[in-house]
Amino acid sequence: MSDRHYYQSLTRSMVAWVAVVALAPLLACAVMLGYQFHTAYRAKVVEHLEELVLKHTQQVGAFLRESAAELRVLADLTPFSSLTDDGALGGLLATMQKEHGGVFVDLGLVNAAGALVSYAGPYRLGRADYADSPWFAAARKDEVTISDVFLGLRGLPHFVVAVRRVHDGQEYILRSTIDFAAFNKLVENIGQGATGQAFILSARGELQTTPKRGLQTDAPFLRRKIWSGTGDAPAMAADQVMVFTHESPASGHRVLYVAATLKGGDWALVYQQDEADAFASLYRARVLAIVIVAVGAVLVFVAAWWLARRMVGRIATADAERDLLNDQVIEAGKLASVGELAAGIAHEINNPVAIMMEEAGWVTDILTDDDYGTPENMAEMRRALDQIRLQGTRCKEITYKLLSFARKTDERIKELDLNALVAEMAELSDKRARYVNVHIKTDLAENLPHVAGSPSELQQLVLNLVNNAMDAMEKNGGDLTLATRLAGDKVELVVSDNGHGMPKAVAARIFEPFFTTKAVGKGTGLGLSICYGIVKKLGGEITVESAPEQGATFRISLPSAGHPEPQAATQPSGPEAPKADAERS
Repeated sequence: MSDRHYYQSLTRSMVAWVAVVALAPLLACAVMLGYQFHTAYRAKVVEHLEELVLKHTQQVGAFLRESAAELRVLADLTPFSSLTDDGALGGLLATMQKEHGGVFVDLGLVNAAGALVSYAGPYRLGRADYADSPWFAAARKDEVTISDVFLGLRGLPHFVVAVRRVHDGQEYILRSTIDFAAFNKLVENIGQGATGQAFILSARGELQTTPKRGLQTDAPFLRRKIWSGTGDAPAMAADQVMVFTHESPASGHRVLYVAATLKGGDWALVYQQDEADAFASLYRARVLAIVIVAVGAVLVFVAAWWLARRMVGRIATADAERDLLNDQVIEAGKLASVGELAAGIAHEINNPVAIMMEEAGWVTDILTDDDYGTPENMAEMRRALDQIRLQGTRCKEITYKLLSFARKTDERIKELDLNALVAEMAELSDKRARYVNVHIKTDLAENLPHVAGSPSELQQLVLNLVNNAMDAMEKNGGDLTLATRLAGDKVELVVSDNGHGMPKAVAARIFEPFFTTKAVGKGTGLGLSICYGIVKKLGGEITVESAPEQGATFRISLPSAGHPEPQAATQPSGPEAPKADAERS
């Protein structure tokens, strides 16, 4: 439990949980509010741009309608003779320019063949022929025609407003050039931010006004997008706008477009602005929110780490105090076990000591004879001395095993051969077992993986279970079986006896400290509690199955530490035998 990695893992877990609990609501609120704010702000900006585009679309449409209406009135009310006279036509043009601030650049009358009949304006057009002009063809079909912007004979961008009039059965076209600069001003000042601008695009994908900063996307794309309706009709109604975004091939920026049609769907007023510019305030607010959340997250992590370190430090101190107490309890339990073994050990030592005393007395008797140096007496004395040395070795082995168990608990974790440890404890307990008429049997699985644990604590575990079983069979004797086996990835030790067993109510409490069913002075009630603590400390499980008069079976499941190396498999577990002393004896 005092493993440094355990406390580091516990610290990380506590930090993670505190961070999750503290940050989850913060992040959830930040995401939800951020999304709501993002959606609302974006909708507000787009709504404003839609209103802006619709308003200016209506203004441009009104300008074109007023221009056409003015020319229509002029064509209908002016005597035909005045229309065919350059001077009278010049007077009409001057009046129109005075009323409309120079919107009308010139005025001309064209006959049905496309020849210019009369003209008033700043250019010397002579008798220009418009028979092949697209606007002339359109004017022959419609009463009022507003052409697209084109360069024409003058090589300057302009467009024409034309109305049709019939005189003496002949069709004539009264046309006027609209000042392109005045028309361009209607849209060139539309815009906000650093990149906002507007322009008019025709259905053929040609610019009808000059953008202030040039197009950031290709006109064919805009034409396909806006006139994507059936039969290349606009994709939106006349009083509606289209909003879309597209990555500019020139700058690589995402560009926001708002478009509305005019002139019966032949033109579209398009407003474009970089998204980063259009939603600059939104993005700044988002960055500020992210910074606030990030700072909050860092503070939460720092606070969680500080709190976790303090709590884990206190837990480590409590664990250390508990481990110390457990060690003291284990030492106490070990001393109790040593006391219980004392009777069997004393009986086991008594026999070789008696033999040794008898042999020593026999040697003394031989030495009292005068002829003690005869070959027969010398041979007898050597036999007696060999017997004394043999029985002394037996006593040494018995006392060594008892001392190896009684020495102070070694808490260091090692890989242990559980079979060897069980066999050793069985042999150590065999003396007492014979004393109480208990037959100890072992059933040890071959090729059993090692387990990781403290040798002293595992000795204590096995011996406590053995002593507990022998206590249960002390009156009538019986069989005690120690079995090991591999169960999945666990190593299992099963200690079963055919003693008097115990009811469920007792079995449910046997691992409680100081709980005992033995008579006063016969037990401390700590043996099985110590076993439970040792098994849990090693990451295992201990269970008991028992019923009255049917014995008891304890199952201990311990994590496998892997199979030993071939050369290590032959090495004994537990305390090493005193080889040097054994050789001398």
